[in-house]
Amino acid sequence: MRYAHTVEQVRAAEGALMARLPEGTLMQRAAAGLAATCATLLSDLRSKVYGSRVVVLAGSGDNGGDALFAGARLAARGARVSAVLLAPSRVHGPGLAALRAAGGRVVTVDQAEGRKQGLAEIGRADLVLDGIVGIGGRGGLRAEAVPFVRAAQRSGALVVAVDLPSGVDADTGEVAGEAVRAAVTVTFGTHKPGLLVDPGAQYAGVVRLVEIGIETPAPALAALQHADVAALLPRPSAESDKYRRGVVGIAAGSARYPGAAVLAVGAALHGGAGAVRYAGPAAREVVRAHPEVLVTEGGPKAAGRVQAWVVGPGLSDGADAERTLDEALSAGVPVLVDADGLRLLSRRGAAPAGAGLLLTPHAGEAVALLAGAGVQATREQVEAARLTYARRLAALYDCTVLLKGSTTVVAGQDGQVRVNPTGTPWLATAGSGDVLSGLAGSLLAAGLAPVDAGSVAAYLHGLAARIAGEQAPVTASEVAAALPAAWRGVTGAGRGVTGAGKTADSAPDTR
Repeated sequence: MRYAHTVEQVRAAEGALMARLPEGTLMQRAAAGLAATCATLLSDLRSKVYGSRVVVLAGSGDNGGDALFAGARLAARGARVSAVLLAPSRVHGPGLAALRAAGGRVVTVDQAEGRKQGLAEIGRADLVLDGIVGIGGRGGLRAEAVPFVRAAQRSGALVVAVDLPSGVDADTGEVAGEAVRAAVTVTFGTHKPGLLVDPGAQYAGVVRLVEIGIETPAPALAALQHADVAALLPRPSAESDKYRRGVVGIAAGSARYPGAAVLAVGAALHGGAGAVRYAGPAAREVVRAHPEVLVTEGGPKAAGRVQAWVVGPGLSDGADAERTLDEALSAGVPVLVDADGLRLLSRRGAAPAGAGLLLTPHAGEAVALLAGAGVQATREQVEAARLTYARRLAALYDCTVLLKGSTTVVAGQDGQVRVNPTGTPWLATAGSGDVLSGLAGSLLAAGLAPVDAGSVAAYLHGLAARIAGEQAPVTASEVAAALPAAWRGVTGAGRGVTGAGKTADSAPDTR
């Protein structure tokens, strides 16, 4: 599992370690790891470090110091290193002295000639190190840094961010203005939340973690990997029968949207539960597509006993939909609410008391849920600060929230937060959410806690889309059909399956 910690947590951990080490040791560890990563990148790019051109964009403080010390190490290996000082009066003194001693060139940009020279150096660079702003920075890039960052993005040079792309909020991933778009981010000690959550994750590129010896507390958020998902997946024992494995109920679909029921049920069949019961007006369509499903045209009360309910996909509106939601919520088992069920719930402005509720909104549905609880927000605000709003919804509705989007965030009512690393833009297709809800509901019925069910379902859902699509358009039905291959890939039983094992085994170094 990859863990991420807040700025406050990182600074406390670094402070505790620095108190036990000689002055400057921690920065040298960071610089050594940064320089080693850059040397590998340059070797891949040019087959050697010697003679390559490196530009350090150095701001003030320790982040600039890390970059300058790394530049000094690269200069000692024969690279032509130039430091463009964006805050000359506040530059890290020891780092600058080390760079000069190693033969590095220094350009100050407080005069027009210096700015021109700095832009020219960037235009010739093979690699640009972003040491402008550290993890404590807030807001977008300062105006004086923008021309140099834009030049780096246009130059074709490999842009490497130091700890975090400048302009990205370390704790939330928010990007309030212009920011550095890095090909690679080298982060120290632990991941920062902003590296794992969009929009910040989109600016980070490939993330490489350099261990520097800090001891971190409980993480602010986590991202599952193959081994974590494999450990959570339900497996039958020799004594299992379909009921002991769990039965999931699906209350979805309507005369207008029968396909939502078919998709949710199809995914639920691959989610680990032993049986699926369907309750609703699409019973004929469901049993025609999935003859193994137990169906009733009545509501949840008429369906028989289940261990979890999924309610909402394609449910439509009106008195029947309200009654269906009420019957599922009053069944005394965990309930996943999605799609139309979320809009019905938002009108009530509150969730029923008790554990086991999992809400799965996209940003638009999140806006409606927030409004129902008296909080005004726009879709754009939710997408720009998805960590903040996922946590807010979990607190307002006293439940677990799976906020869908470019980064899917799962926030528990206990404060636990996970982000999903396997998502793909190809999942932006009709019916994809119905598949996710059926899968997550099945995992709930099989005994997983809401946070685990949501995060495992999101992981498998993204992996299945990658397997089904192979970087081409994919339908929701194809995603559901690829779930067994995703399951086998995670558990190691599907190494021969095309696409299996490509995402999360490499995900620790990607996003």
